[in-house]
Amino acid sequence: MSTPSRKDTKRDKPSPSIDSRTQSLFKILVEDYLTHGTPIGSKHIADRSYFRISSATVRNIMASLEDRGLVASPHPSAGKVPTEQGLRFFVDSLISVEPLDRQIVANLSESLREDLSPKELVEKASKILADLTCFVGLVTTPRPEQIELRQIQFLPLTQHKVLAIIVVNEREVQNRVIETERNYTTIELNEVANYLNQEFSGHSLLAIRQQLLDSMRKDQQEMNRLMQIALDVAAKSFAQESERDHDYVFHGERNLLGLLSSSEEVQVLLDAFRSKSSMVDLLDRCMASEGVRLFIGSESGYEPLGGYSLISAKYEVEGSIAGAMGVIGPTRMPYQKVIPLVDTAARLLGNALDQSHS
Repeated sequence: MSTPSRKDTKRDKPSPSIDSRTQSLFKILVEDYLTHGTPIGSKHIADRSYFRISSATVRNIMASLEDRGLVASPHPSAGKVPTEQGLRFFVDSLISVEPLDRQIVANLSESLREDLSPKELVEKASKILADLTCFVGLVTTPRPEQIELRQIQFLPLTQHKVLAIIVVNEREVQNRVIETERNYTTIELNEVANYLNQEFSGHSLLAIRQQLLDSMRKDQQEMNRLMQIALDVAAKSFAQESERDHDYVFHGERNLLGLLSSSEEVQVLLDAFRSKSSMVDLLDRCMASEGVRLFIGSESGYEPLGGYSLISAKYEVEGSIAGAMGVIGPTRMPYQKVIPLVDTAARLLGNALDQSHS
């Protein structure tokens, strides 16, 4: 499992060196806190421990962990809870990840079917993550370089405008209205469409546009009429793909609203999920790592999510990184269950997108 480096998370302190007994007691504290959400007392830890140990000894050990910044006391008379740093140490060094239930894997495979379009698959994956975790499921759409042309058609509209009907990745249809240098006849537009379908079907939209732009830099006087129309019409049709922001979808934001105490906090959270550029940037940062990556609390660097954790993994299409998916929930989430779910869902989404391309 890959988790953020100290550089990525802006945490330069090395992992604490803790003896095995202390690690065992700390693990009990964290696991029970994640389950119950309440401060954990020394007597409870002593009773749960494999060691024959007194509550007083546990209190002394917890005091030393508090000095290290791994636990804290919400109130003087309360038990201990793990800090953000403590949760990081737990997931890096102590967590016991649970194997994903076979029935859940089977349901995921059935839901992420190869007969769905890429857009439908991304939407489905996001909703599944939200439903299974009762948190927020997020998935970035496949990067533009993963969007392949299958067929294109042009229809003349009003003066100097053309409708481009683009079929990508087998099933998804995109309609784009573009402005052209002059009016084109239906015959001219059909000629260009036939040329593009013959020469570029199966190529990514970004690659097609780049080839057209490279041609545009050559001596245009030597171009035939068909290529000049193609440059005017087709390059503009594909321009939107490279210029638009990398997008993402999310489901389950209302699952977190019950954790908030004021309407202001609710609005901040909803605004955070609607800030597409910030959320996509956060998910894109996860694609540089192998396996599953975690941001705990303030590690994300995104203030509205300071009280939450993100568990994410990249997904691949035809051997190339295409996007990322993840779950956002409170820092007190069952990491041992969500980690394998996100990891498996990312792999199955990539497999389904592979099949939809074939």
